[in-house]
Amino acid sequence: MRAERQPRWRPAWFLDLERDGERVPLYFRGERGETDHGVYALEHELRVLQVLEAHGIPVPHVFGFCPEPRGIVMQRCAGRANLATAESQAEREAVLDHYVEILARMHEIDVAAFEAVGLRRPATPEQRALLDFDAWERAYRRNKRRPEPAIEFLIRWVRREVPRDRTRDAFVCCDAGQFLFERGRVTAVIDLELACLGDPAADLGGMRGRDLSEPLGDLSRAIRRYEALRGAAVDRRALDYHTVRFGAVTPMAVAHLTAAPPPGIDLVQYLAWYLVWTRGPLEVIAERSGLELEAAAPGRRATEPSAAPRPDAADFEAYRADREARLATYRERLARMGPELEAEDLDEVASLLGGRPSGRAEADRALEELIRGAGPERDAALIPYLHRRTRRQEAILAPVMRELEGARIQRIG
Repeated sequence: MRAERQPRWRPAWFLDLERDGERVPLYFRGERGETDHGVYALEHELRVLQVLEAHGIPVPHVFGFCPEPRGIVMQRCAGRANLATAESQAEREAVLDHYVEILARMHEIDVAAFEAVGLRRPATPEQRALLDFDAWERAYRRNKRRPEPAIEFLIRWVRREVPRDRTRDAFVCCDAGQFLFERGRVTAVIDLELACLGDPAADLGGMRGRDLSEPLGDLSRAIRRYEALRGAAVDRRALDYHTVRFGAVTPMAVAHLTAAPPPGIDLVQYLAWYLVWTRGPLEVIAERSGLELEAAAPGRRATEPSAAPRPDAADFEAYRADREARLATYRERLARMGPELEAEDLDEVASLLGGRPSGRAEADRALEELIRGAGPERDAALIPYLHRRTRRQEAILAPVMRELEGARIQRIG
């Protein structure tokens, strides 16, 4: 038997097991440890994989569950992740077309099959739109370590703008757009730990979020293909809503880890997720509201996802060394650039608060209090400020953001 830890932030291992003289390639998907979001248990994903496999969806076969250490023992499927590594534009389009076909098939499975393994069907239009947002907000508030003005703004917007005219329930991947591929075809849909029941437009919004870190290609084209397969138009306002709703979950889930990092965490990676998935939803809200934001650095072009993905280290020790080097670069830039950018931030927020705070902590407390009592009439002032504030923080992190540097949520034609 062979065991090799996967070089990434999450505990996972590639295993080779010998059974009856044959090699069985396995993948062990472990718990997140101190970075666990506390919303779904590993058993949730196991049950979802079993239902999908029973309905002919290409997912890893589950061999069983390991109680100690806790983890799912599943098939190690052929192929690789991240469409940015496709060999050609033609392969990228073929794989994305295939994934959209699979997604449409998943949305057609009778939700009763998932209810039978514990997934809850929405009972109201609010539940259908929000999906599991309540659970994420509870976890966020339980773990919260400091004022989070931008997150509080996004939470209020998501609850305020619930589309109440959506009527269809479906199985939803939530963190959609994750799969392995080989020779122009999807070999397995993966990472289904957040799956639930609700508005199927949520998965199209999820794909826009996934595209930030793993460029998928032209999503306008993909959505047109989905519409053709389903025989119905996708509501663009619902699509934008779910882009914001799901995008906001990432900073909600990692805010406490960036505020009080546990030992061994890949802090640079978590900070990048925190900032990019705060800025992206703000940009979607601004576009939807007709607000102009300051031009950001050019992001990836939808039809040419050429930004280099984060390189996979050869082994876990190499990954850990790279993680520490990136952290050292960030800390040096924070010490050198942080005071000036914080001063700019305090100067600007003074106009919103009616006076200049003495420091970031005071500013954040006052701004969060303002946001809690603000209505839609304050959006035009708050959104551009929160966007600029996030971009200032990204500027410090920029050289070590890798695949997320300059990432922008695609506009959908």
